[in-house]
Amino acid sequence: MKKQKYIRLLLCLVFFAKTSSYAQVMEEMWDKGTGLKEHPNVGWFKDAKFGLFIHWGLYSKLAGKWNGKNYYGSGEWIMNQAKIPAAEYAKVASTFNPVNFNADEWAQLASDAGIKYLVITAKHHEGFAMFDSKASDFNIVKATPYGKDPMKALATATAKKNIRFGFYYSQFVDWHEPNGGRNSWDFDESKKNYASYYSQKAIPQLKELLTNYGPLGIVWFDLPGGLTKEETQKLVDSLHALQPQSLFSSRVGQGLGDYKDFGDSEIPDAPVKGAWESIYTHNDSWGYIEHDLNFKSPAAIIQLLAKVASKGGNLMLNVGPDGNGRIPYHSVKYLRETGKWLKKNGEAIYGTTYGFIPQQPWGVTTAKPGKLFLHVFSRPGNGKLLVPGFSNAVKAVYALGNRQSVSWKKAGNDLELQLPAFAQDAPNTVFVVEYTGAQPGYDNKSAQIVSGQYATTVLDAHTARLSGNPKTKSFTFSHYFGDWKHETCVIDMQQKKDSISFQLRVTEPGDYRIVLEYSCGQEGFKQEGVIGFAGQQYLFRTLKTGEFEKNTPLLFIKHAVSIATVQQPGEYTLSIHPYQDGKELFKLRSVILEPVK
Repeated sequence: MKKQKYIRLLLCLVFFAKTSSYAQVMEEMWDKGTGLKEHPNVGWFKDAKFGLFIHWGLYSKLAGKWNGKNYYGSGEWIMNQAKIPAAEYAKVASTFNPVNFNADEWAQLASDAGIKYLVITAKHHEGFAMFDSKASDFNIVKATPYGKDPMKALATATAKKNIRFGFYYSQFVDWHEPNGGRNSWDFDESKKNYASYYSQKAIPQLKELLTNYGPLGIVWFDLPGGLTKEETQKLVDSLHALQPQSLFSSRVGQGLGDYKDFGDSEIPDAPVKGAWESIYTHNDSWGYIEHDLNFKSPAAIIQLLAKVASKGGNLMLNVGPDGNGRIPYHSVKYLRETGKWLKKNGEAIYGTTYGFIPQQPWGVTTAKPGKLFLHVFSRPGNGKLLVPGFSNAVKAVYALGNRQSVSWKKAGNDLELQLPAFAQDAPNTVFVVEYTGAQPGYDNKSAQIVSGQYATTVLDAHTARLSGNPKTKSFTFSHYFGDWKHETCVIDMQQKKDSISFQLRVTEPGDYRIVLEYSCGQEGFKQEGVIGFAGQQYLFRTLKTGEFEKNTPLLFIKHAVSIATVQQPGEYTLSIHPYQDGKELFKLRSVILEPVK
């Protein structure tokens, strides 16, 4: 009977491989599901807000090059991109000798940057273990001249700095193993025995990681497959038994994660309750590529961190050390600059939840009980910062950096601050509003402030009110290989009755240029549309940008349509609809209002 059950299990796994796994798109493999019951140890994760991801493996030695050809995008996928035979790729291990790796230096950098938890690739899709594994000799101790276990040293070093330590582990995709997932250029998928792969390598290695490296804050799984929900539940239970306090990422699959991970380089449009994380890489690749120098500036990191926190989540920012064990110069420099900002402003990030004021032309908000933190990215020209929809009584307003009081006045639900002077190009200047009463609710579609004191007001698609057929949809696509982007657009505006609208609060009369930012394919090209604003209608005709394809950039145009004159301050509605029935008008990403000086 047991033998028959085992045979049935293998048949199911083979059927799964043929019908499901290879048909999965990346969004489906980015499982975002979590269990119905919150993990009892998730509190530290919610408060942490800033994590460091490290992708490091044999691909780091290759540095984005193979047989004289340069590869771009996700450097850790070079074995897949170049379709390198597993046996040939394995030879790279004989030259992998990261003698410049220094665990204490890495941990010190994380501490200097204000990092609260660190996750490193113990085994990526290449199948190579960056730790001393007894389950497979394809590891850094047995297969390389380095001959040491860097994970042991890093676990110890991070503990000294009070940084939670965790491992990334690719549980299904393994291009080295004949029975591992997703290597179809070497191995026949129809003949793979996923059950054997899990039992002989993946599960034993996961148990090694949870047994031999002290308490782990996180096990960061990636790209599930080859298991039913029941089998995944058994795996999760067996691993949690080893370390009940450790959190498992949602990419363990089957909706069984302890917290939610969004897709690569993805932030939700609106605040999300519960524990979740947004993952970004510092440049265009997760693994080290020598010719990839497109690093995010300190200002970009600081603003990205604030934006993610303003939606209630964590940012885990990735760096890719090289094959010698050195973290790139720009990552070291820019992370330390970020840490300097956090030393002064960390109260507005750590331990916060999303703010109750939606994004404004000046920036975003985070919150703690009785406190609203205003993250000012763009200082209004006259220094008067309006916080709309603030119904609570105000106790005090001050700058977070130096605790100096800020002049303010309240009129109804409007709070206006007279900001002190600070650099116009400061990436994020934080002000604190202390108030009484319960925290108000969040209204994603509340009126947007339009003022001549800001260079632009951007009305994002997800804030539009929809009437008729239109709906919002998130489009996922890549620039370089695996360099994923996500854009939410309004789609399906086809008939005159299909309209969208934005609620505006114009505080200064004047002329404003209306700019539509959209993508338009051949079908929508040269169709007419109508913008209604401030008692006038403005006609436009769509311009072609190109078709949507997942593996190429989705191109947008900023189409300046008209100048609109607003005679009086007040509440206005800006609407858009097709001029006549036809095909989809466009994929609208945003409406931009620019004051005309």
